[in-house]
Amino acid sequence: MTTADDAPAPTLVRSPGRPLSPELSDQLTSVAVDILADEGWGRLNSDRVAARARAGKAGIYRRWPTMSALARHAVTGFQLVRTPGDSGSLRGDLTELLGPWTRPLNREERAVASLVGAARHDPELRAGLDAAVVQPLAAVLAEITDRSADRGVVVPENRRALLGTLVQALWWERCTAFAVPLTAAQVDELVAEVLLPVVEPAPALSA
Repeated sequence: MTTADDAPAPTLVRSPGRPLSPELSDQLTSVAVDILADEGWGRLNSDRVAARARAGKAGIYRRWPTMSALARHAVTGFQLVRTPGDSGSLRGDLTELLGPWTRPLNREERAVASLVGAARHDPELRAGLDAAVVQPLAAVLAEITDRSADRGVVVPENRRALLGTLVQALWWERCTAFAVPLTAAQVDELVAEVLLPVVEPAPALSA
């Protein structure tokens, strides 16, 4: 799950008539996130959203033509990937980036996790995950490796790409398989033994 080029940019559907209420849009979005986080993608439908929001289904479809479009809109607004502070080392920056691994998934992360399987077959959902995780993660890793270069430790482009692929895979793994959070020691070990060897390969053995 690395691109969403096959999905159009997210927009609210604006049917003719009175202007859409931003307050109702926010309420419908929040209800959709609650359902995704607590019950999963399979339980998201217009009847449930309308009932919980105490709104008409027409209000939903004036904004989003499908539940996939609503879910995409909801997760696109998340800020799940945060740039770590400059720790002074690549290892420290990567360890801070994976800091969330030491706690349970929060509401927004659970909502995203509920879409991972279905997104394989749904361009709208794929685009939502791309905006919520893939693109921000790539941007943060670019900044982290640029910092490393400024310190004199340059990560080659092919190694940057490999690091991005691996961190993204770990991100989805956390969303779908980590029932119990890792300890800080386990995160440190993950960085030291899995990620750092990718960007700092051991010297080749002499002949």
